[in-house]
Amino acid sequence: MKLILTKEVDGLGAPGDIVEVKDGYGRNFLVPRRLAMRWTKGGEKQIDTIKRVQDAQSIRDLDHAKEAKAQIETLNVKLAVRAGEAGRLFGAVTVGDVVDAVSAAGGPTLDKRSVELTSPIKTIGSHPVTVKLHAEVDATIELDVVAQE
Repeated sequence: MKLILTKEVDGLGAPGDIVEVKDGYGRNFLVPRRLAMRWTKGGEKQIDTIKRVQDAQSIRDLDHAKEAKAQIETLNVKLAVRAGEAGRLFGAVTVGDVVDAVSAAGGPTLDKRSVELTSPIKTIGSHPVTVKLHAEVDATIELDVVAQE
């Protein structure tokens, strides 16, 4: 199935790209979620419009992402969790916990999908957490995990 992407899809392409995918993936996932539209000769003319809009949004979003990065990296983010005597947590810190901790510290509201935990956080201490704000902008948060009193 030949499709024109309307939004960025990981591992597939950027908006305006013409891609060939399996019928089921296109029909059941990409098209209903408005990530792509069916390829037609008329639709191919819309590619220029899609790319122009994407470039305009990218510039605005890039500036906004840089501002958010500066704000996020200055935050002192602490997360109080239940822990045992040896400093091991009961469970692990989730992406949702990180998003809530950033909001509680006065930071912007983040999308859970933008937070990347390289490995599960299961101990007390300082842990680096990467937040993907834009295709070109990543922010690193120092998350201080402390025992709940």
